[in-house]
Amino acid sequence: MEAGHEHIITLLKQGDTQAFGLVYDQYSSPLLAKILRMVKDTDSAEELLQDVFLKVWNNRERIDPSQSFKSWIYAIAINVVYDYYRKLSRDARLQQELINHFAEIYNSDSDDELIFEKRREILDKALAQLPPQRLAVFRLCRLEGKSYQEAAEELGISSSTVSNHLVQATKTVKEFIFNSKSLLLLIISWVFNG
Repeated sequence: MEAGHEHIITLLKQGDTQAFGLVYDQYSSPLLAKILRMVKDTDSAEELLQDVFLKVWNNRERIDPSQSFKSWIYAIAINVVYDYYRKLSRDARLQQELINHFAEIYNSDSDDELIFEKRREILDKALAQLPPQRLAVFRLCRLEGKSYQEAAEELGISSSTVSNHLVQATKTVKEFIFNSKSLLLLIISWVFNG
């Protein structure tokens, strides 16, 4: 698709289904890999990929063949994944899974330093919102995996106080991460640095 790339994109813009098939063949695998890295679920990634290509087809008249098609289709993918996470942000169980995922990667090695650093940066900013005692509880229980009792003993407070601090800290961290700007930055880092 190299030499006639602009021609194929022009045909796609005009509604040519063969051109659409060629575009799908070229972009579906790399896009699926990136989406899968972002959502960590094969079924969801495949659904989102289909949403991306549905949007490509439905918005084909907006394509500018003189501009980068790759940038255009990746922008669509970012928006599709962003919408997916916005919907998920209303689901408490899935929010907790994302927080757990952040905690898991916080101290782990990552194959992709840029993505790892972006996630860590977002979590660090979220943690900076916490008062010192709440931050200490979150670090001990979520990041270091200590029990409520262990954290209570280390901090000289009761287990129920640890529990209360952890609930409030987790709520603050969730609100920060699901703030549209933070979430969008994370998704963009996944797409372009992955």
